[in-house]
Amino acid sequence: MSESPLREPTFLILTALTEEPRHGYAVIEDVLRISDGRVRLRAGTLYAVLDRLRSDGLIEVDREEVVQSRLRRYYRLTALGATRLATEVDRLRRHADTAGRRLRAAGLLPEGGLS
Repeated sequence: MSESPLREPTFLILTALTEEPRHGYAVIEDVLRISDGRVRLRAGTLYAVLDRLRSDGLIEVDREEVVQSRLRRYYRLTALGATRLATEVDRLRRHADTAGRRLRAAGLLPEGGLS
């Protein structure tokens, strides 16, 4: 049985955690950046997704520190999380390639129209 597709916010959160551990606000900023400003996560949404990803074993707490009397928790991608993200990237790529081929075959997209 195959895993269900990742929702876009989940996909982007995992992507944000691929380069380095990040705290919540840094994840929100990076998701905004990598989505070209299209996906704006609210803190409540982010932390609900982070909790779910932790319980699924896709991310884990890297470290905690206190900044201006507030706890800042940094999260990092686990090996399982990296595998799950790579699987999703492959699934999306296959679908995009199929759509591109069909658009070109139907004359709706010029050759080389998709990179």
